Amino acid sequence: METSSKKMASHLTDIPDHLLAEIFLRLPDPADLARASAACVTFRRLATDGSFLRRFRRLHAPPILGFLWAGGMFYPTLPPHPSAPAAHALDLAADFYFTFIPSHYRWTVQDIHDGRVLLEGDIEKDERPPVFKDLAVCDPLHRRYVLLPPVPHDLAASLEHPFPMVSEAPWCKAFLVPLGEEEVASGETTFRVILMANCKTSLAAFVFSSSTGQWEAAASKGWSDLALGKHDMAEMSWVHPFILRRHYAYDCFYWDWVEFGRKKLLLLDTRSRKMEFSIADLPPGEWSTKGGIAIVEAGEGKLGMFGFHGETSSDLSYTIARNKGKSPSQWQMEKTISLDYGYRYFIRDATQRYLASQGEKPHL
Repeated sequence: METSSKKMASHLTDIPDHLLAEIFLRLPDPADLARASAACVTFRRLATDGSFLRRFRRLHAPPILGFLWAGGMFYPTLPPHPSAPAAHALDLAADFYFTFIPSHYRWTVQDIHDGRVLLEGDIEKDERPPVFKDLAVCDPLHRRYVLLPPVPHDLAASLEHPFPMVSEAPWCKAFLVPLGEEEVASGETTFRVILMANCKTSLAAFVFSSSTGQWEAAASKGWSDLALGKHDMAEMSWVHPFILRRHYAYDCFYWDWVEFGRKKLLLLDTRSRKMEFSIADLPPGEWSTKGGIAIVEAGEGKLGMFGFHGETSSDLSYTIARNKGKSPSQWQMEKTISLDYGYRYFIRDATQRYLASQGEKPHL
């Protein structure tokens, strides 16, 4: 029996690498790939190859393990979802209260990407909010963290007076820059954090890189330089960007004004060291101001958008930009998905290949 098993293993490793790769690509779950890679050195070498991992991740979206609330509460995926066992294991192993970070702060979650969580130090209720709050990036599973240094005085001094407080929203907001496919495949451990400032007449962005351990200026632009009409500029510049929903696709961040009835997107292009702010148009139509939208990657460098037409619609529309690039000018309706009638739907987020939405029964 033992001899037979050895012969079978020997025959499997004799299969050419390109055929093994095609077999591994058809494995239904990333956990199956991990088990296969543990079988022998040949399988592990192939399963950890960067080009193979890029192909595998295009076909297999990372599993949904749960939702992490701002206060650190983790809600794992529950049965019968196939990710429930992994989600339960993560819930037991990780520290989502961040007790491993030495600080007198109560940390609040600002963003999460690639297994890293961006945290902001919460102040006491009676304290005056500082211009820049303390930030940390951590890995709650392995209990590793980095405390970010304060923004240098010369960068802070380059900002004009802050935007007036709206619903106690901060005038500086930090978020993570997701890793690219090649960075993920290579097991890259570096990260970048963008700190965006909303001033009275302009927007600015600073970026922190864990490679250099320093902050630097990344982008700055006046509202009057964003090619907006007078009416749009008057409306949009007085709506605090940080109470808007943020989207990410093809190395660009997007903020939409749908909630306030404006069919515009604010863009921050991060594809070069000198980042840039600009404005783009949404697809035509009466998009629900309460249901929200989601900007996604549609493939071939084109943007896609999910949204609801009308305030009471239960039909989810998917629209794709005809032209490639960060600023789409032409859109085409791709499909309409009919959801259960009798609910009001709200798009909460879009990540990888998943769209998170919430349905509520309307009050009678």
